[in-house]
Amino acid sequence: MDMMKVAATEKPSLSSPSALASTIKFIQIPKSETFLQPTLEQTRQTHALTVKTHFNVTKFSPSAQFNFLITSYTKNSQPHCALDIYTYLRRMDYEVDNFMVPAVLKACSFVSNTQLGKEIHGFSVKNGLTEDVFVSNALIQMYSECDSVVSARLLFDNMYERDAVSWSTMIRCYVRSKFYMEALEMIRKMQILQIRPSEVAMISMITLFADLMDVEMGKAMHAYVTRNLEKMSVQLTTAFIHMYAKSGNLASARLLFNGLNQKTVVSWTAMIAGYIHCYKLEEGMKLFARMIEERIKPNEITLLCLVVECSFVGALELGKQLHVYILRNGICLSLALATALVDMYGKCGEIRNARAVFDSVKDKDVMIWSAMIAAHAQTHCIDQAFDLFVKMMEYGLRPNQVTMTTMLSLCAETGALDMGKWIHTVIDRQAVEMDTILKTALLEMYAKCGDIDGAWKLFREVKDRDIGVWNTMMAGLGMHGCGKEALELFSEMEREGARPNDITFIGLLNACSHAGLVEEGKLIFEKMVHAFALVPKIEHYGCMVDLLGRAGLLDEAYGIIKSLPIRANSIIWSALLAACKLHHNIVLGEMAARQLVYLEPQNCGYNVSISNIYAVANRWNDVAEVRKAMKNKGMRKEPGLSCIEVNGYVYEFIMGDKAHPEIEKINDMVSEMGNKLKEAGYMADTSAVLRNIDEEEKETALNYHSEKLAIAFGLISTAPGTPIQVVKNLRVCKDCHTATKLLSKIYQRVIIVRDRKRFHHFRDGTCSCGDYW
Repeated sequence: MDMMKVAATEKPSLSSPSALASTIKFIQIPKSETFLQPTLEQTRQTHALTVKTHFNVTKFSPSAQFNFLITSYTKNSQPHCALDIYTYLRRMDYEVDNFMVPAVLKACSFVSNTQLGKEIHGFSVKNGLTEDVFVSNALIQMYSECDSVVSARLLFDNMYERDAVSWSTMIRCYVRSKFYMEALEMIRKMQILQIRPSEVAMISMITLFADLMDVEMGKAMHAYVTRNLEKMSVQLTTAFIHMYAKSGNLASARLLFNGLNQKTVVSWTAMIAGYIHCYKLEEGMKLFARMIEERIKPNEITLLCLVVECSFVGALELGKQLHVYILRNGICLSLALATALVDMYGKCGEIRNARAVFDSVKDKDVMIWSAMIAAHAQTHCIDQAFDLFVKMMEYGLRPNQVTMTTMLSLCAETGALDMGKWIHTVIDRQAVEMDTILKTALLEMYAKCGDIDGAWKLFREVKDRDIGVWNTMMAGLGMHGCGKEALELFSEMEREGARPNDITFIGLLNACSHAGLVEEGKLIFEKMVHAFALVPKIEHYGCMVDLLGRAGLLDEAYGIIKSLPIRANSIIWSALLAACKLHHNIVLGEMAARQLVYLEPQNCGYNVSISNIYAVANRWNDVAEVRKAMKNKGMRKEPGLSCIEVNGYVYEFIMGDKAHPEIEKINDMVSEMGNKLKEAGYMADTSAVLRNIDEEEKETALNYHSEKLAIAFGLISTAPGTPIQVVKNLRVCKDCHTATKLLSKIYQRVIIVRDRKRFHHFRDGTCSCGDYW
């Protein structure tokens, strides 16, 4: 597409401002997808006004005049006009000097035009302009703004000369792209070379320490600034306020804030956002009200920052108040602000409000669609999320990595393998860039949807594996009971020189627990502490209690709890309680339950667990007491829920479900399944029914467990031989486990069940867990 048409075929003279104005009027700005173009008449009026205002009263050279034009348009948020003038000059063979290039590169940054930026880079190299440090710094900044970190670093490494701005620009580039270790390395090299950082570099460093929540490094930076500067600027002080607040040190942040003689809107925003970030919502709102009282009008950035923080901490009421403030004061709801509101409402489960904001936006981009899709995913509305995804593509919007990661996570959560595979196909067809986050999401989807072979295949195709990819594959193997394979993969990871982190060992310990590899798990724990010098967290101790408890080593598990260097939390005690329930240890179970009720009095799951332990021991009076206490507190047991994907749709069942449109056919299949099970010698394990009712009622209750209804629906809805996959929110009971083994043999089906803890692959009357779960 031609960027412009020129009415004159000869190069016009630019000897005077009036000649320059005449020349500009020949430029015709076309409609372009790259830039937000004004109309031709608006563009000509703007050009004429600029020329009239500035050039009729000055005596600049033509080159200086064009430099001024390009800079003016860029500063006045009209980068497209600046780039059009530059393109015109290049076509007319006018000289482009080292003053014009940085201004044009800034315009490229504003519209993320990396292609033109690269062309200017090539032109600058060819004409020797990159020898000017000012030009090279501008190129680094352009690559940084266009998310081309590798290009920025290559340019930095090949610079003839570097100044403090070069270093600060490169550090800011790394911080902006969240390459924190690289940024820290740049800071270290600056110190070695004794390069005094500029204020911009200092602010970038403070931002880095804030993102890392490294308050000690932040304090050291604060001390350096205090020693070397007579007075801190408002910008530096605000950066420190943000760093201290984000690190949870509100007292230091507020001290700096109170000490500011002239507070900017950014300073107020940093302090208020800090309160929200630290869950001090009341203080945050008081400060926001005081800001309004002092006639400091919050701008879009302020409101955007505060809404994002509300989203982060789930502060729904505060988020609503900010939304009301926006509406009452007639503040323009920009696309960024609308997206933040949709995200905030979605994360707080307010799908109706999220949809209202979404529908109010006319020109939606891919980010607000992604936020709306994520809102539905947050509330487990899988069908609505997929409908939105399809509509987004019908509108011609190309999904990005955020959209795809959200969709894959939703598929992983619900076990929708067919949908997940379709999303994988869309990623390939749409040529969505596959970064490590998206690759990890794909890997997790295959693993959590039961296709561990597909996960393995994808893992082997990934060449640039980071620790997240390794951890996801090991955790996936652990979920499928492949403990030995997970340990072998860990050995391979060590051979390739990848350093494990604390998440790696949580995955490995879980893998050992699900596979009954007690001694191997103990060795892994020792290796974590002694070989890799990692301090065990509460989650690691929880894994060890679970590992020992599943194996029936309850005394040893309790011994770990008694010797803990930190206070046991609900993770530890719930692991012990689950083991006591499995092995019918009432004494330890009662003690664990008491601790859990004390720690989390509103969590009914622990009351249910101790009630079940009493029921197994036929202590029905104790069962009644526990359930009476639950009723008095308004607690309700979480119902069993099973999902199954059939023909691209996910269906949900609860125990005794009667809502499904094909419930009669499902019930008929349940009866058939029951008859065939009895013919195969199956005897119902009524100990799984923890209610004081007769045996016949218990057998009937077992028949209508949610996973059996889902399996029945799968049998009548899919072709013979098709695998059936069910996702359950609770652990599979012993009776359903036994029955499903037999059903896999009777109907010659592979039945895959994912419960709260792990996968069960039923095939020909056996289960992959080896009856160890």
